[in-house]
Amino acid sequence: MHKDLMEIPHRMRELREILEISQLEMADRLGISLDTYVKYENGEADIPISTLYDIAGILQIDFTELITGEAPKMDTYFITRKGRAPGIARYGYACTSLAHNFIGREMQPLLIKLSPSDPAQEPVMHTGQEFNYVLSGQVCVTINGRDHILSEGDCIYFNPQLPHGQRAVDGPAMFLTVIKE
Repeated sequence: MHKDLMEIPHRMRELREILEISQLEMADRLGISLDTYVKYENGEADIPISTLYDIAGILQIDFTELITGEAPKMDTYFITRKGRAPGIARYGYACTSLAHNFIGREMQPLLIKLSPSDPAQEPVMHTGQEFNYVLSGQVCVTINGRDHILSEGDCIYFNPQLPHGQRAVDGPAMFLTVIKE
């Protein structure tokens, strides 16, 4: 795992220990096996974005602080300049946080870049609502086992409590997702 990505499990462990939460309690609260949680915390397995959100909630920190180690600082507005947003790679796709430095975000806008060679991901579920807008290429959005092919300019708004995932179709693709949890 890349050095920067290894910092996420390190922060998870450190904050969990400060809050005196056991690994078993974290796994139970996340609805995953202890073995899976231990692999996440040891950096032996990629952590789905939805699980990172859940972990941040349990640890009582902002998602940005979990992935970057820095708390958001702005509360009136925040501009993200091209190429200056923090990103992480999960399951082979690149995820960039577009509003990472705004305090108390109610929505999480992320830029996702997909490649058709990305490994298949397991469907994820999380609370709230989700919006995806395709910026380039074609994206297959699978919701509750049903595939929806979206092209540049297409968008979908859905209930993310249903198992879902996205993948590139016939070439690289990029989409904006806005998640409200």
